[in-house]
Amino acid sequence: MNDTQEPAGAARNRRRRKGLLVLTGALAVAGLVWAVYEWQVASRYESTDNAYVQGNVVQITPQIGGTVVAIHADDTDFVQAGQPLVQLDPVDLKVALQQAEAQLAQTVRQVRTLYANNASLAAQVRLREADIGRAEAEVRRAADDLKRRQSLSGNGAVSREELNHAGAQLAQAQSALAAAQAGVAAAREQLASNQAQTEGTTVEQHPSVRVAAAKVREAWIATQRAALPAPVDGYVARRTVQLGQRVAAGSPLMAIVPLHQVWVEANFKEGQLRKVRIGQPVTLTADVYGQKVAYHGTVAGLGAGTGAAFALLPAQNATGNWIKVVQRVPVRVALDPEEVARHPLRVGLSMDATVDVSRQDGKSLADAPRPAAVAQTPVFDLQDAAADAAVQRVIAANLGRAPARAAAPSGSRTAALDAPVHGAH
Repeated sequence: MNDTQEPAGAARNRRRRKGLLVLTGALAVAGLVWAVYEWQVASRYESTDNAYVQGNVVQITPQIGGTVVAIHADDTDFVQAGQPLVQLDPVDLKVALQQAEAQLAQTVRQVRTLYANNASLAAQVRLREADIGRAEAEVRRAADDLKRRQSLSGNGAVSREELNHAGAQLAQAQSALAAAQAGVAAAREQLASNQAQTEGTTVEQHPSVRVAAAKVREAWIATQRAALPAPVDGYVARRTVQLGQRVAAGSPLMAIVPLHQVWVEANFKEGQLRKVRIGQPVTLTADVYGQKVAYHGTVAGLGAGTGAAFALLPAQNATGNWIKVVQRVPVRVALDPEEVARHPLRVGLSMDATVDVSRQDGKSLADAPRPAAVAQTPVFDLQDAAADAAVQRVIAANLGRAPARAAAPSGSRTAALDAPVHGAH
């Protein structure tokens, strides 16, 4: 019986050893596979599903207050840059513009009068100088008469009364000469005072004209701001404005989201950032399309702080019982514009991001300022150009020439008015 049991026990031992060998081999193979995976895959990639599509949300706010009379775009509409979105009542603004234009026209004519007065005041100076010449001649004549009578008074040929009369005439002539000299001084002061207001400038560049022109520009731009244009191409969202609503400057009316300029904000754990560098390739998938659509991007930058550091209510770790919480840092991922155009994304969509960290030649933080503007629109530049044209039209109309004429003839009155005045003439 013992002989029968011994072979059975040996067989069980053999099977046990065989099973242990198989298990040991399986564990060894699994460890090898895991090591190869860790070396070839896991150590080369960092992944997170805490990633979301971000984009610019351009707020449309009026620069002036007014009553809404028209709304040209609604939620989900696509608008192009420069397209009108909201129209405010422009009646009061047009009245203000007309008043500013009238004031500018009056100022131009007043300044023209200053330039014209230079010639008349210079003529007054010359006239007063001629009066001095006549007064001096009269003084010399009266002095000669007095001297002649004084020489004859010794022999009784000239009476005392006649001699006194000649002396009185000389004193009167001297008083007239002093008055003429004072008149010349006053005329020269008036000319200098008028020239001080016109010297070294033209009618268009005169300070009074420039102040009035600035009022016209301000009123003109205000009339243009009654129409709110779209600063960028995009889709309308969050429209809150209604017809007849009285809006104040800065009130949010709607938003425009340019979906062709979106990016992904992937929030990686602290330990995942050791090898993340700017410029590394990123593969992303969106829940809205699934695994069948893959986006390819690059790491554009790493956040300057964790999400908790910039939260509205940051954590106060120095109070109460403290529990360590792994922090996450936002990593900005730039997307391929062509892929976004083929498969549009919306702001806020969930994404899965995988970064290939095998390349370590990049930097973890940007070390140079951005070479160009992040965003820029030329929509509002046209308002300044139109305002300048309106100012030039008013000035030219009140200078006595048509706006289309580039320059007046050299000998014309307009050219003389436009020329800078230096000193007395």
